[in-house]
Amino acid sequence: HNIGMIIVDYLQLMQGPPNAESREREISSISRSLKVLAKELDIPVIALSQLRRAVEEHSDKKPMLSDLRESGALEQDADVVIFIHRPELYGIETFTDSGESTKNVAEVIVGKQRNGPTDTVKLTFIRENARFENYRKYVSEPGNTAEVSDHQPDEVPPF
Repeated sequence: HNIGMIIVDYLQLMQGPPNAESREREISSISRSLKVLAKELDIPVIALSQLRRAVEEHSDKKPMLSDLRESGALEQDADVVIFIHRPELYGIETFTDSGESTKNVAEVIVGKQRNGPTDTVKLTFIRENARFENYRKYVSEPGNTAEVSDHQPDEVPPF
């Protein structure tokens, strides 16, 4: 069939076995089936998932593995879990660790990587194109946002 990759947008829209006792078990079954499919076809399967509303209760609003919606099986079955976090959307204006502006910044949070490290990488988010680029610091002044410099981390973790 020459399938190179499968992308599911999004997992909670899929239907599992009709005899599942609960939605959580249904999602667990779907998750396991996708894992088996990936192994059988020897291809990556990327499954997008909703997060629980509880993520909004975290002080920094950063998603964690436990925020994956409707099933702990998603956390267990996944080889890699990546979150995109935009603090600006939650009204967070500066990063607490650095004091840098969150304007036009997205954090890619590698929450799980079965065969590698987890970390967070900042990217510049270009809203007009819904595009991500290498991280650039911006200086915000009233009525003006000026690009200051490209910032490349010393070492980017392999994904």
